[in-house]
Amino acid sequence: ESQARAALMQSLVAQTRHFKGNADAPVTILIFSDFQCPYCGRFQIDTEPQIEAAYLQAGLVRIGYQHFAFLGDESQWAAEASECADDQQAFWPYHDKLFAGQNGENRGAFSKDNLKKFAADLGLDAAAFGQCLDSGKYSTLVMNQTSALQQLGVSSTPTFLVNGQPIVGAEPFDSFQQLIEQFLK
Repeated sequence: ESQARAALMQSLVAQTRHFKGNADAPVTILIFSDFQCPYCGRFQIDTEPQIEAAYLQAGLVRIGYQHFAFLGDESQWAAEASECADDQQAFWPYHDKLFAGQNGENRGAFSKDNLKKFAADLGLDAAAFGQCLDSGKYSTLVMNQTSALQQLGVSSTPTFLVNGQPIVGAEPFDSFQQLIEQFLK
């Protein structure tokens, strides 16, 4: 079972486009998330900074992000927009701005106009960003990532893999800490 878990983790890491932290960290946390999901937002605002302070800065943990955009059009558009921001090396700042800008599901918080405004607020090249978003350049990528995770059995957000061990839901820092410490022993 642990071999299968390691193999799955390896293949998912290979498909993950966005990482922060030391590439050689002994622990990798993959996050499967939807920018509209309030529990994902809670994790990003409460728990993730604690993981960063305790482990990421010390080079012990790296964090990877994959799209599980299943809550409607605005989830899809926000995920595509984060990839357009990545074209300008701004995935993580844009990611943080999206979670800070949550305001209910599919109520216009992540309309295409607002997504373009966020890019401008971050000082990105607005014309290039707008062209990327309007063209649907990343729509297939986001849909494929979401459906691949569904086929693996992911059914809610946020879902995490910590070196292949699943955590489902916005668990508190302690839950992550216990698991991380097991891998660091």
